[in-house]
Amino acid sequence: MPLQDLTPELRTRLSRLERLAGWFVLAALGLLLLGFGYYAYHTAQRKGWFVVKARYFTLLDRATGLRVGDPVKLMGFEVGRITRIEAQPPDDFYYNVYVEFEVRVPYQGYLWTTGSRVRVTPADLWGKRELEVTKGTGGTPTYIFHPLRDVTLQEAAQLPQRDQWQLAEDIYDPELPQILVPALTPLTAETLAKLRDLGQQRFRVLDTRETRRWMTGIWNDRDARYDPYTPRSKPYWLRAEETPALTERMNQLVQQVEDALPGILTLTNQVRQTLEDLSRLSRELESRAAELREPLENFTNLGDQLTRLATQLQGEGALGAWLLDPDGRTNLNQVLASAPAALNQTTQLLARADQSLEQLTLQLSQSLENLSGITGNLRQQVEANTNLVSSLSQAIVNLDDFVQGLKRHWLLRSAFRRHESPAPSEHPPTPAAPLRAPNDPRER
Repeated sequence: MPLQDLTPELRTRLSRLERLAGWFVLAALGLLLLGFGYYAYHTAQRKGWFVVKARYFTLLDRATGLRVGDPVKLMGFEVGRITRIEAQPPDDFYYNVYVEFEVRVPYQGYLWTTGSRVRVTPADLWGKRELEVTKGTGGTPTYIFHPLRDVTLQEAAQLPQRDQWQLAEDIYDPELPQILVPALTPLTAETLAKLRDLGQQRFRVLDTRETRRWMTGIWNDRDARYDPYTPRSKPYWLRAEETPALTERMNQLVQQVEDALPGILTLTNQVRQTLEDLSRLSRELESRAAELREPLENFTNLGDQLTRLATQLQGEGALGAWLLDPDGRTNLNQVLASAPAALNQTTQLLARADQSLEQLTLQLSQSLENLSGITGNLRQQVEANTNLVSSLSQAIVNLDDFVQGLKRHWLLRSAFRRHESPAPSEHPPTPAAPLRAPNDPRER
């Protein structure tokens, strides 16, 4: 239906509705623009779009684990981002990678010409690395925000509020590489007099009365002075302290382990052989201790037999009268009179020998227990002391010398003597004559 065919009342209502819809559309568009502006402002503030940034660069051996946009940290704070990563020209034989980054104001004030470095450190276990700049310890700030000006000595003497002006360069000794007047020194009368004595007719100064929003100067390490800063100025160079990625360090560690593995296996075989030698030595000691018991029992039986024989010879009776004549009995009585003292000494000697043998047995048992403990901990001892094998070999040699000494000792010589069977004789032995008393007539 055409609009002209409507009644005036309907046309009025329709016009109001159209105006209301138009105002609604305008309000929605305004809210949309306001929300977009709010989002853009906070995004710019979060990413530092409106913040002044100081540009730096460093040179590395490799770009492993670094990407454009990665954060740059200072004392644990995120102060900037990496903006550029490129390879150096082919004719540069000292450095391989060019990395440029920016640091937000006011964090650039922590970076000075002395002490500030770029550390490339591992960030995770997968080869990721990050840049961290260190706080300066001296020198001059890398960037300044004060106006620069080149003046002569006469112009410097006429500057207004001269004590608030500072040198923007280092003044060296004309003959020696020594700084006589460092940068940032106030332009006092004493400073001007020193410059006049050094023959400095023109130099660069900075006005600390004014601080601008953008950088006005960047330090030139080669000329030792501040140069005017422009957007096309080259960034300041911070030297790097590069650490290999964690994956590379793990590969190096694995390679070292592989190189050392044959030596470890050889050492394990030597330890096993040493344990076998110790086990064989312990068995030999047990057998030697068992061989010593029989000689001791023989000594005890011999003492008992001598005691019984002395008891039988003490009486003046049948056995003595039958075997000996009166002179022999007299001599025998003298011998028997001195026999108890000799028997007592022999008994004491045997007691001491028995006690010494018991102590030796206890010491041998303790030594065997110590050897058992040594065999249990030998692997740890070998790992802690590489000279243990030679020491054990010397101990075995000393122990063998000890056993050989026991074989040669007069007390234990019979325990190690080899029993040889007598050779059979061709003629049968002649029967011995019966034993008779000296006073028997048939003996005559």
